[in-house]
Amino acid sequence: MASNSRPSNDGGETSGIKKIIIGICAMQRKANSKPMKAIMAKIMEYYSDWLEFVIFPEDVILNEPVENWPLCDCLISFYATDFPLHKAIQYEKLRRPYVINDLNRQYDLLDRRKVFHNLARAGIDHPRHCVLIRDAEGRVEGELKEFNDHIEVNGGQFHKPFVEKPISAEDHSIYIYYPSSVGGGSQHLFRKINDRSSRYSPVSTVRKEGSYLYEEFIPADGTDIKVYAVGPYYAHAEARKAPGLDGKVERDADGKEVRYPVILSAKEKMIARRVVLAFGQTVCGFDLLRANGRSYVCDVNGFSFVKTSTKYYEDTAKILGNTILRRLASSMSIPWHIPYQDDDPPLVSTPSGKIMELRCVIAVIRHGDRTPKQKMKVIVNDERFFRLFRKYDGMKKKEIKMKRPNQLMEVLELIREILHEQQDLRDNLLHHLAEVDDDSDESRQVEHDLEKCEENVKTWDQMRCVLEMWGGKRFSQSEYRINVNFQILSLKYDFF
Repeated sequence: MASNSRPSNDGGETSGIKKIIIGICAMQRKANSKPMKAIMAKIMEYYSDWLEFVIFPEDVILNEPVENWPLCDCLISFYATDFPLHKAIQYEKLRRPYVINDLNRQYDLLDRRKVFHNLARAGIDHPRHCVLIRDAEGRVEGELKEFNDHIEVNGGQFHKPFVEKPISAEDHSIYIYYPSSVGGGSQHLFRKINDRSSRYSPVSTVRKEGSYLYEEFIPADGTDIKVYAVGPYYAHAEARKAPGLDGKVERDADGKEVRYPVILSAKEKMIARRVVLAFGQTVCGFDLLRANGRSYVCDVNGFSFVKTSTKYYEDTAKILGNTILRRLASSMSIPWHIPYQDDDPPLVSTPSGKIMELRCVIAVIRHGDRTPKQKMKVIVNDERFFRLFRKYDGMKKKEIKMKRPNQLMEVLELIREILHEQQDLRDNLLHHLAEVDDDSDESRQVEHDLEKCEENVKTWDQMRCVLEMWGGKRFSQSEYRINVNFQILSLKYDFF
């Protein structure tokens, strides 16, 4: 028989300091799971002066009346198979603890119709769907018409591929039906068994027994995203290979399903916040599909933890610990000061009047005591530049640097001369092009030569403009130089 007294160290006090009792009311396999133990350990590491835990024994939960359940100030309770959710609700009404996850709303998570209804009310994008209800005697509430490559449910049309889900969220036998253009048949999804999560079936007709939700198939490139929210301002996301892809579960060296880190967009973070608020679940998980630039929620799972992530455990412990203390410390006269914490959203105002979340600050810093260099590089093959190269002893040094005004003017005059030649050549080619047949080989050759000439004119004209910009007397007032390497002319000018 479980005691109805408040379980704690020395009656809920240590060294005269009263503590908040957190009750864990869940099935034993959940309460003693590795993620739950890791989070509880982190909470005790950070908040042992103010918080302590009591785990409700499974035998007490299943067999004892709620009057005999342990007392607590804060209740963490969530549904799993065989868990008496109705008794947890009775306990909440009897003892009035602060509840982390709304217990009554957990019934909504067990019915896929209510899940989609709540998503729609919260303005959260989700797949288009229709519902077909059959009673125990097989009578149908609604209308289903089945064709080769599509179905009509209550007037709504769904072309293959589409998804068929049982109404009960506890039933994981989900089918995806394929069109005849890809061979037909269906993929049957189920809870992971060893290394399999689905199998192919040649059956192309929908099931005729049971109640189902028919859902438009969202092409998500073979992946689905698992999002784990803790409060309205924190969400951890991981991607995995979609179970409907080939049915084979990818596992790492430790036998865990391979997951890939995902960075959520601002809109997806807002979706996580809306899911938490819409379902009243501080700690919850949901499935996200990305397609065509949009994100869709296709399932909400209730109380869910990341399997292996120390950072997630630390963040969750801090968020839950601070949330509980903020709610209860003052009313229970516990001396605790509200600190700034990681789960406080760093919100900043913008010029447009919107409030946005500040994620990071990136700065690119350069010293400001010099004007950035301006360079122009050109490859030339004109013999006159080689003569200039030899004139200033470039063959011996393999490089020359011309900085004196007379040298720069010499280069400018040479560029003007070449530019004038290229302009004349362009005019001659244009006259020639007008005289030849349009479809002849000669015409195509002239067009090719003209295109090359146009590029040369642009290049030499740009070089002329650069040099004339600082030409004449101003050459002597600038740090302007020309570097010449073998077959390469590099114009490099620094000025203030």
